[in-house]
Order: sequence, then structure tokens, then C-alpha cells
Amino acid sequence: MKPLPLAALALLVGSGCSPREGGSAPAHAVAQYTIDQFYDNTSFRGLSLSHDASKVLVSSDKSGIYNAYAVPAAGGEPQRLTNSSSDAIFALSYFPADDRVLFARDSGGNELTHIWVRNQDGSTRDLTPGKKLKAQFLGWAADDKSFFYGSNQRDPKFFDVYEMTVDNFRPALVYKNTKGLDVGAISRDKRWFALSKPNTTSDADIYLLDRKSGAMKLVTPHTGDILVQPIDFTPDGSALVFASDSGREFRGLRSYDLSKGTSAPLLQLDWDIVGGGFTHDGRYLVVSLDENSTPRYKVYDARTMAPVALPGFPDMAVVDMTFGLGDSTYALLATPGDAPLDVYIGSTGAAPRRIATGLNPQIVRADLVVPKVVTFKSYDSLAIPGVLYLPHQASSSAKAPGLVLVHGGPGGQATVHYSALAQFLVNHGYVVFDINNRGSSGYGKSFDKMDDRKHGEADLGDVVASKRLLVGTGVVDSAKIGIIGGSYGGYMVLAALTLQPDAFKAGVDLFGISNWVRTLNSIPPWWESFRKALYAEMGDPKTDSARLYRISPLFNADKIKAPLMVLQGANDPRVLQRESDEIVAAAKKNGVPVEYIVFPDEGHGFVKKENEKKGYQAVLVFLDKYLKGAAPTSAN
Repeated sequence: MKPLPLAALALLVGSGCSPREGGSAPAHAVAQYTIDQFYDNTSFRGLSLSHDASKVLVSSDKSGIYNAYAVPAAGGEPQRLTNSSSDAIFALSYFPADDRVLFARDSGGNELTHIWVRNQDGSTRDLTPGKKLKAQFLGWAADDKSFFYGSNQRDPKFFDVYEMTVDNFRPALVYKNTKGLDVGAISRDKRWFALSKPNTTSDADIYLLDRKSGAMKLVTPHTGDILVQPIDFTPDGSALVFASDSGREFRGLRSYDLSKGTSAPLLQLDWDIVGGGFTHDGRYLVVSLDENSTPRYKVYDARTMAPVALPGFPDMAVVDMTFGLGDSTYALLATPGDAPLDVYIGSTGAAPRRIATGLNPQIVRADLVVPKVVTFKSYDSLAIPGVLYLPHQASSSAKAPGLVLVHGGPGGQATVHYSALAQFLVNHGYVVFDINNRGSSGYGKSFDKMDDRKHGEADLGDVVASKRLLVGTGVVDSAKIGIIGGSYGGYMVLAALTLQPDAFKAGVDLFGISNWVRTLNSIPPWWESFRKALYAEMGDPKTDSARLYRISPLFNADKIKAPLMVLQGANDPRVLQRESDEIVAAAKKNGVPVEYIVFPDEGHGFVKKENEKKGYQAVLVFLDKYLKGAAPTSAN
């Protein structure tokens, strides 16, 4: 699907909705798998190549909770490097010259991450100690002798930048953040810092700090809404590369000449460029892009900007890519969407090889579903994209229940990726549509802004209208359509059940907002630089309280008539547990079936396998009872 201007997008007819020619029966009998089998899959995230490219560092939940692992480049069983059984550990990077490892760890999902080191003898040490601080890894210095990190230990609202040497682990303050700016890139000579200032979710500024003179300069002056993002400084230190949607719907790359003080286009693609950077030795520029709800990576010659054709590069969703020292070997995390991410290693001269797979060998891959990107016409004829999962066993003669899945945000996106929960539900006979309602990212800045201060209204209209897409597949029972979502998607579940109570037959809310006034007044202090942008999109609780009250499910809970299930982490700093406590109590007053699970050791999102198994098995039982079955809609 090529990107379309908003006017053309509004005329696009829904497509790709017919699962099989004539709704015929599936080609093979599909085995149904248990939640234990799905969570015996292994998840991988994060990538770093060792100094000799003999190992790939990843985070994996193979142990039941995320720990750091080393995957041998030659293949073989991943080696577990950390041994946490309580707090999730996320690998950050190998050291440039040895096999020491940096990793991040919080406490019970509270998001107060610290940076730790794992030494080669297996011992670990917290490099950023403190009870209430949050630390964020910002990358290695060009000489490989130190790394940068952000910390809010001085002021909970703002992240200062520190440099820590690897010989004695002594931190030095190199940027005191008193203006609420975020560090986006640091030049290789350490002289220049690119600082970003989010104004709204669709408008930002970039400032250039000269550490030699102390001068700070706005390098992206503009009028109107322009979204900019620092990417990296060129290896020779002559220019800053940044992403910008100036004059276009999608973000391209521009180059700002440090000596001349001027910028010029560098790379324009048909979709948003969302990240990137120069490789260690400066040979390549690697960019990540959001191509029609599918994450992709492209590589360019850093000197000429000519595309680099990597042999055998996979045509699938690539969610992470990193080059090692010498710029010849790279690692990937990739999937077509029907199985967990696999780890690949390749080079500029050889096709990538899969060195670790996440799929449980008990599961036949052909029984899972490759999701497809489709569109449909919403209530006002605007074309709304999303990702559709069709069970192999569904047909016109054996219609299935349907689920609308709503992503987090606001401003998040449904993408082609592996979702254990979605595949589990699809495997058990549910058609799932992961919707990109208006306001989602990835489809141009006009589309992105279409729900600003219209949440619970314009976007909810798309969610309700998407039922027509499900029915239009020819394999969904129109009387059995429910809704499920997490975080902002959880809010949309609650909004649907309170503001359009006849739209869905059941709802599953995963840590969703029920009271916007309170949530916007209690966002974590480390979101301070984003507070203004969030208020611009959602509304300021001091001046927009009437509208926020109107769209808050808690204050409309007497309208709930469909069965409701709620899952919540007790340590969630973004959506506080009382958000769920109160909506559950209010819904119960209506006499509707309500089920509630609180995980005492989880935060915003669930990362422990046992909790996911318990919670998502309960979700299936709930849906089978109230959506697939013919259960009464009043409490027993």
C-alpha cells in the first residue's frame, strides 16, 4: 500500500477482507494449543554484538522472566548471563573491548530503571544507585572508553546527562538539564549535543548545544506543527542528521551543516523514518522506518547515501538491527508475524542466518496465522487501516466470534509483529482486528492529529465502525463481537462500554485509564518534558476538566451493560491501580458480570510468564463464556 494524501485516503475502499475464496474450509486441520504451550515460546528483544562478533546479546524470557542471554553466532543454546527471578532484566550492550555487559533493571515494574554491569566473572553491580532515580542508557562514546546515560537523580522531572568511564565507573555530569530538554544525539568528539523539546505530539524543536562555548541554538525554527527528531551526528562531526516532516506527511531525513548553520534534505522515503544512526566505523547509515504498519530497516552508504543491498536480507518485519565493530557483521530480530522474533546474524557479504528461534517446537507453525494489513471505510468514509488475523478454522459455514484489539498510546500503532495473546485467541477461534484508528502513528501527520482532543469520540467511532470490517470478512458472527485493549487501548474498551454501551458484547480492559482528570494530574515526574505535549493532545486537566470528565469511563460507569474483565499491575506508575479498582466497583453496581485480576509484582504491562499465563488464560475463559457462548449478561 503506497502512502496516500488525506483526501485520497478518505476515498479508499476497504480491501483485503476476504479470508478465503468463497469462504471455503481451511486446507488443514488446526491443532489448538494451551496457554502454557504459547508461553513456552521464547521472546527476544534488544541486540548487541560482542567485540569479536562471536555472540549476540539479547534479552529473553526463556527463564520465565526477562534476563540477559548471549546467543552464539555459530548457533547453539543461548547462555544465560543474569539470574533474576523477580525483576525483569533488559540487556543494553556489550562493552566495546570485552565481554562485560550493561543491563537495565527496575523493581517490580515501577519503571525506576538503574544501569547495571555484569562482569566477566558473573558478578553484577548497580552503577546508578539511588532509591528514587531513573537512569537511561544513551550510548557509548566514540573512543569506547566511556558511555553516556541520563538520570533524574538531581531533579525527578528532568534527565541530566552523565559520562561514566569503564575503568573506574565514576560518573561525571556533562549536561545539567534545567529546561526539560531530551538528549537525542551526541557528536563523536563530545562537543555537540542535539537536544529535543516536544511541544505537542505533532510538533517539536531541536536545539544544538556547543559544549565548548556553552552556546545553545535553535536549529529547526518553523511555524505551524513540524515534528523533528535528532538521529545522529555524521562521523566526521560536520553535520547533524535529523528526521523531519516539514512540508510533507511523512518524516524524512535532513542534514544540518554545523559550520554553515543551514539544513538540506538528505533522504526522503514513502513512509516515516522513525530512527537510525551511523555504524561504529562510520561506513553506513542505518535507518528504521514504519512501512504500512510493518517495521523495516534500510542501509545506506554514509558517504554517498546510495542504498546498500545486503544479500538475502529478509522481506519481513524487522524490529531491530545492529552492526558490530568493523561495520561488516550485523544482527537482526525479525518475524513474518506468525511466530516470535528470531535472531539472525549476517554480513555485508553473506545472507543472514537464523541462530535462535523463539517458537516452541510443540507448536506447528502452519497452525498460526500471518497477519495482513487491511483497510475499511469508517463512519465518515475515512479509510482506517489495521492488522487482521483470520483463524484457519473460520469459514462462512463455521462463523467465528470477532474481537477489535485497540493499541496503546495515544498515538501508538498496530503493526505486523508477533503477539502471543492475539495468536492464542486466534488459535482458539477468534477473528482479531488490531485497529489503527485515527490518531494512530504511521499514516501521516494529518491522520495522526485527527483525534486530538476528540478522544473517546472520533477514535471510538472508528473502533465501533470496524465491526463492519469483521462482519465483511464473511466468517464473523455479527452477534458475537467484543473489544480488548491495553493502556490507552484499555481506556477505549472502557469508553466503548460506557459511551456506546450497545456496541460490543463483552470487553477486556488491560490496565486502562478510567479517570482522565486524575491520570493527567498524576503522570510520573520523569514525563515532565512530555507533559505539555500530552496535555496538548488530551487536554489540560485544569482547563479541560469538563470534557475530560465527559469522556472518562468512571463517570459513565452506570451505562455498562456488557460483561467486563480487567487486568492490572499493582506497581503501575502510569495507570494507577485505583483506576481499575474504581471502574470494577462501579461496574459491579450495575449487576453485570465483572472479573478482576491484580498482579502484585507487575507494572505497566506484564513481563512475567506465569502472570501472562494466568491472565491470558482467564481472558480466554471469560471470552468463551460471554462472547463465544450464550452466557447470561447479569451477575450470578
